[in-house]
Amino acid sequence: MSGTARDIVFERRLAALINSGQSELLRGGRRGVEKESLRVTPDGRLAQTPHPRALGSALTSEHITTDYSEALIELVTPTFGTNWELLQYLLDMHQFVYRHLGEELLWATSMPCRIERDAEIPIAHYGNSHVGRMKSVYREGLGVRYGRMMQAISGVHFNYSFPSAFWPAYAAVLGSREDGQDFISARYFDLLRNYRRHGWLVLYLFGVSPVVCKSFLRGRTHSLADLTAHTAYEPYATSLRMSDIGYRNRNQADLTVSVNSLAEYVRDLTRAISTPHAPYAALGVRAGGEYRQLNANILQIENEYYSFIRPKRVARSGERPTQALQRAGVEYVEVRALDVSAFDPVGVNQNKLRFLEAFLALCLLKDSPPIADSEQHAVDRNHLTVAHRGREPGLMLWREEREAPMRRWAEELLEDMTGLCEILDRGDPARPYSQALAVQTAKIADVARTPSARLLAELAATGESFAELALRMSRQHKAYFLELYPPDEARLAEFAEEARASLERQKALEAADRGTFEEYLAHYFAA
Repeated sequence: MSGTARDIVFERRLAALINSGQSELLRGGRRGVEKESLRVTPDGRLAQTPHPRALGSALTSEHITTDYSEALIELVTPTFGTNWELLQYLLDMHQFVYRHLGEELLWATSMPCRIERDAEIPIAHYGNSHVGRMKSVYREGLGVRYGRMMQAISGVHFNYSFPSAFWPAYAAVLGSREDGQDFISARYFDLLRNYRRHGWLVLYLFGVSPVVCKSFLRGRTHSLADLTAHTAYEPYATSLRMSDIGYRNRNQADLTVSVNSLAEYVRDLTRAISTPHAPYAALGVRAGGEYRQLNANILQIENEYYSFIRPKRVARSGERPTQALQRAGVEYVEVRALDVSAFDPVGVNQNKLRFLEAFLALCLLKDSPPIADSEQHAVDRNHLTVAHRGREPGLMLWREEREAPMRRWAEELLEDMTGLCEILDRGDPARPYSQALAVQTAKIADVARTPSARLLAELAATGESFAELALRMSRQHKAYFLELYPPDEARLAEFAEEARASLERQKALEAADRGTFEEYLAHYFAA
């Protein structure tokens, strides 16, 4: 089906939803954010201190944890029905964290600070319980397989679910006799496929990592140019974080996980976590009695597979992500392609979140045929092209087996979003979703408005290196959070109590362990 025909399908679905009198059911989805930040010293070096005890247990805290490194804090919000509530909570979390960091800072960008060697990146420690040890061994394996430097990259993940009342109305629009969980999961996979097709637009609009500290590239082959003595860049890059310089690691280049259905997605991930991989076997699972990785399979666990977007279901204790999906279907999607923005103290802003909400609705409503291998190759190529060269004049992408101008394609997608934003704006005279769309449309007309261009312009104006700019912004953000008045003392007290309770939960987990670690792993992978 051609792009024009697909647009007709989308227009018919949108019109049917509006004519049903239930289009307002698109509003009120649940949204949350996971935001990662490196802890650094006042001079911009990676902190070697342990995760602050006052922030609670990184293993059992629901909202303040660590990612790959002991120095990589991850802030996880609950879900909210509005963006302002979400961002207020995220702001409060930053205030709480900064009250317990002493002189340390949270690094303001996705690409890491100056790090001389892998050994400087401390792997996260989660205590002595079997589950805590498994989390640490998994991270050891990531370091052995890909290098620790790649794991020091930060990002912002946007979690979103459509309102439960929306699905029956959408089933009626599609003429489906089903509107239960199987229907919902299938429709979320429609969205996933279209995000793969069109997600390059997110890199263009919000990518803000066109430069890296040269220390990040030490020992690696690359084609980046010198911007300053300590900074490398690509002139038209948008998000080197989402390129093969960053997360799109060549080690996973041959791994394809289908999103044509939930069954195929689970099949491919299950195969990857159960299939031995000779290069990883050569690294050894254990050395000197200590684990180097959980196993020698293509993936140690499902989460090792990096994708721009994931289908998710909150898992039960001890349950693997694919098991949770098989048990109860897709609950929400996790958009993983957002760079941490140095221009926003919490790393993200309301315009970005509003646009993403409308964009996910677009991906849901558009016609979404299965993705064949040939199209998947084109999809991957488009993402890499925009990550490396997204602001290049006259850039062409692959669209339906031929080259097409990126700018015109982007304009079409944003035009399609107009009606969706009007629906999301109903009842609000400020029209925030339409305003958010207008901000992004301006970036298509004027590439200088993109965050990646803005960052390069800032570097050119100040003469700073990337590390100097990021450190300056990190200091500004710290001052902003510590000077905010009045703080929400009740919310801060809530965080403090959660930190205390999480430490108790970790103690209880460690005391409850039975059997050996090897038995725990065998049970986890056999389940």
